[in-house]
Amino acid sequence: MKQGVRALGIAESFRNERSTLAGVVTRASCVVDGFSFETCTVGGLDATEALCTLYKRLDREDVRYVMISGIALAWYNLVDLHRVHEETGRPVISVTYEASDGLEQGLRDAFSGDELATRMAIYDAQPPRHELSVGTETVWVRSVGCSPEEAAEVVRGFTPEGGRPEPLRVARLAARAADEWEN
Repeated sequence: MKQGVRALGIAESFRNERSTLAGVVTRASCVVDGFSFETCTVGGLDATEALCTLYKRLDREDVRYVMISGIALAWYNLVDLHRVHEETGRPVISVTYEASDGLEQGLRDAFSGDELATRMAIYDAQPPRHELSVGTETVWVRSVGCSPEEAAEVVRGFTPEGGRPEPLRVARLAARAADEWEN
């Protein structure tokens, strides 16, 4: 991957009823060159819109990929990867760090009726996760707007060490710091 390729990494941190979303523009060379912040509701359904707003606020045509840490932000505030792809016009890659049987049982335990049906519809529409070895670690990747092979190349290209891609690692740190500062 060329060193100048840029990805927007988005991660979150929450403490109360609002979640802080941090977006970090990072080059494949691991140089950080932009930040953006937004919030969404813990347990709500506004994460997708918040991510799209965060991207638009950056106003960066040079961002080639959008990387998101997971799809269930802020206590099951599910991200619709297809909609983020449509709104941004960029390939969207979601990365998670643990093996799981999926979110279905957790959603059923936490919600019922229309709240459950809405979340299940979003969740069921997402692409499947693919296991990916990155160095000595394993991550699970979903992608919209690029093939699983391209997503794997991007994740590996933005991961200089460990299993967390640099845009997501820095976004996580930024979200936590902003959340601590705000509270």
